[in-house]
Amino acid sequence: MQSLGQAAMRYSLAPSRDCEKLLQLAVEELLDDLPANDLPVLVSHENAAGAPPGKGGETRLYPMMPRIAAKIAEWAHEYDTSFVFYSRNMNAWRSSLWAQVVRSEGYSRGLDDFIAETTELPGWGDLRKRMGRAVGAERVLRLRLEDEAAYARPGTQLLRHAGLTDEAISAMPELSGSSNERLRPAATEFIRQVNGLSLNPHARRKVADLVAQAQHLFTAETPSEGAL
Repeated sequence: MQSLGQAAMRYSLAPSRDCEKLLQLAVEELLDDLPANDLPVLVSHENAAGAPPGKGGETRLYPMMPRIAAKIAEWAHEYDTSFVFYSRNMNAWRSSLWAQVVRSEGYSRGLDDFIAETTELPGWGDLRKRMGRAVGAERVLRLRLEDEAAYARPGTQLLRHAGLTDEAISAMPELSGSSNERLRPAATEFIRQVNGLSLNPHARRKVADLVAQAQHLFTAETPSEGAL
């Protein structure tokens, strides 16, 4: 899945013939590895949706996601495919996305700036309509994160769509924590300030990783912009 995610992101930011070929190779490699039976297969990677706002200068709401889905449907035409995405309250999602692009993409502006830059984004219904036009409305399903039954059992709606029974889902062990959680506000602010310095990307990422590993050092209230 990592190869598919990387290829989809690369194609999203630079939809050239070469990048499309890399995406096709990643999809075909994945299909070749599927077991030879008729059981449903769940394929999931957040980067398969392409670049979100804040990634590589992108400011739109997953503009390449329908195109990527159409390509996958074309290359996987022998399979009965459906395309499922989770949505989240837009304000909560944008705040979380801002923290993510600060940490992973070197974004150096504040949350208010990010909100202003993305204030004209359409709603999730627009994305669903675009996906429907690309692959057929009957093959697109939007799930709401707010409708998940329990924090310790994420993705139950998706698992149910993939064919698992409620009994099978309930038998799965609950998660003891979550991965890739949002950093503490003070840690995010520290990284944001570092992002404004003249560091090469490798050094900046090393600093961000160190901050993520030592969040306990960042316990003060988030300083105002320009305070450091």
